[in-house]
Amino acid sequence: MPSGVRVDVWLWSVRVYKTRSAANSACSSGNVRIDGVVVKASKPVSPGQRITARTRGRVRIVEVVELVSKRVGAELASAAYIDHSPPPEPRTPKVGPAGVREQGAGRPTKRDRRQIDKLHGR
Repeated sequence: MPSGVRVDVWLWSVRVYKTRSAANSACSSGNVRIDGVVVKASKPVSPGQRITARTRGRVRIVEVVELVSKRVGAELASAAYIDHSPPPEPRTPKVGPAGVREQGAGRPTKRDRRQIDKLHGR
């Protein structure tokens, strides 16, 4: 077991970030905190610390249980931390663009054109 692991390496190893360079960039831009303090990528982590990482609009709060310096499988990665993150917001289904007609529906009538204009706010 290593004595100290860089925070960017640990975040990449336990699959919080997809790449090590993404973890490093997040640390550089101030999106990673250890116990509430913004840290650089070279800061070593130790068991018991809480890491707050912002990823793609979501905040992940993890507590370090085990130090991991190499990228590991999902089961081993999830055993290396305790997740205290709030649940993600439910996804909303994608809705097609307003006023788009089906293929082959022909030219819009005057009534259809008025409804389309109303949808676009014209």
